[in-house]
Amino acid sequence: MLFRRRSQGSLLRHTEVPAAITECFILSGYRCLGYSFSDCLFSAFQATNETGNFWTHFLAVFIFGYHCVDFFWQQDAAAGFCLPCFDPFYYPFWTYVAGVCGLLIVSSMAHLFSSMSMVIREICFCVDYGAISTYTVGSALAYFYYINPWVGSSPQLPLNAYNQLDCWFEVLYIPLCCLVALFCTLACCHTRRHWQKQCYLIRTLVFLLPFTLVSLPIFCRLLVTTSWDSTQSLATSFFRHCLWLAASAAFNITKIPERLSPGKFDIWGSSHQCFHFCAFMSILEELRMIQGEIEGLENLLRPPTFLSTFGVLLLLQGFIAFMVCWLVLHYSSKGKKLETN
Repeated sequence: MLFRRRSQGSLLRHTEVPAAITECFILSGYRCLGYSFSDCLFSAFQATNETGNFWTHFLAVFIFGYHCVDFFWQQDAAAGFCLPCFDPFYYPFWTYVAGVCGLLIVSSMAHLFSSMSMVIREICFCVDYGAISTYTVGSALAYFYYINPWVGSSPQLPLNAYNQLDCWFEVLYIPLCCLVALFCTLACCHTRRHWQKQCYLIRTLVFLLPFTLVSLPIFCRLLVTTSWDSTQSLATSFFRHCLWLAASAAFNITKIPERLSPGKFDIWGSSHQCFHFCAFMSILEELRMIQGEIEGLENLLRPPTFLSTFGVLLLLQGFIAFMVCWLVLHYSSKGKKLETN
């Protein structure tokens, strides 16, 4: 039954579980398939090879929430405690917060409940990839409204160049980010059945595409600026954001440290836990960058609406949910071997 707890035995080695749920260089600490909902919840407090993966992102939700509450506490104090967080000005920020919280919660839940069955495992990690893609669009919405690419730019550049770039940015930026997010979700889900030897490399490289596209406002701002004072804080936070992302990618691809000493990092200190930590640190730097831009704005060039912010995110969620359901049903019907996250 769903909530029935089994008597917990010892954890299993990689030779005692299906090859589909083993991870490279992780030799022990595996939970057996068939855990109930209650079993999975209690396993969060046991030393399994998923415990650290769960807590590194579950605790991050509260740390991220603290930084958001602290930011709005300062904004409320500056505005005379009139609750500016409900102003449409902050809609893009809230979509970003929703994307981040969704990413962290879905990631932690995927690691916690992936031992219920092979089908649920497949659903968990496909939804996880969708949450990452949703986060990239949440970031894009915040960048679109809060980061003006032309602040501090040189007046000597041709005016028609500005007009063409601004037109592209206005019309195509968000739709392209959404299309790329759907592509990334599909590609990452596809690696669970194909290219399994290179799956970690492919998944990491796939998300370079949305990172590059979403970051275009920042790249433009840094390239055309003639005033370092107007971009110093942005450049510093973005540089740190990129460093943490590069570190997370390195851990995810190389599988260090467990590659160097298989079996020693089965429970704590594995590359996936380091990947989670570095990814969250990159999010914190991105949060500081967005908050810094908000504090420097008096009004927005493009007034946000509920439909242009939350509406976009909800529509994207609908497409991702349909895609994940179709993929899971398609793969389950074929009965192919599943691959671990």
